[in-house]
Amino acid sequence: MVGDNTKTLEDLVEHVDRYPGEAFLFVRDALGFASERIHGKETDAHRKLQHYLMMKQIDWNDLIAMYHADELPENILEVIDEAGGCENLNRHVDGKQLCWGLRDFAIVRWGMLAQTVLATWNITKTHDFGRIVFGFIELDMMQKQSDDTLADFVNVYSFDESFRKPFQNGLDNVENHLRNN
Repeated sequence: MVGDNTKTLEDLVEHVDRYPGEAFLFVRDALGFASERIHGKETDAHRKLQHYLMMKQIDWNDLIAMYHADELPENILEVIDEAGGCENLNRHVDGKQLCWGLRDFAIVRWGMLAQTVLATWNITKTHDFGRIVFGFIELDMMQKQSDDTLADFVNVYSFDESFRKPFQNGLDNVENHLRNN
């Protein structure tokens, strides 16, 4: 999330004008879940670089270009070098990955009621997740990479099938299904 922002949750809800505040909070929390699942736990180096990106209002592509051009402050260069390079620090989650992470986070949080809870917030397809994410982006409350688009969230999976499948073979298999997908 981008820091030093004067926008509020109410501003976000009004801007997108389709989903309640709880839906935005859920997506924000699930982003951390998806990122950790894909990239592992966030480190101090990740936090320092994210802070630097926010303060300078640049994205990862700019950071990588500046790194290779030796245009970064010494303390930032040290953080990157100690982590083994920029590629090891980018915690980006693309639209498809985020959609699956949101599904899994919902199942972890609400079990068999996940799809029902999301539906009460007008979230019935993966495109709805994209609208919420891009609401954050449009109000500068979240950053995107240059190649991220709302189309990345369209038809990633069927809600009916994807929220039912983990429970088809009984509750004992849910955890195993989530771990392997």
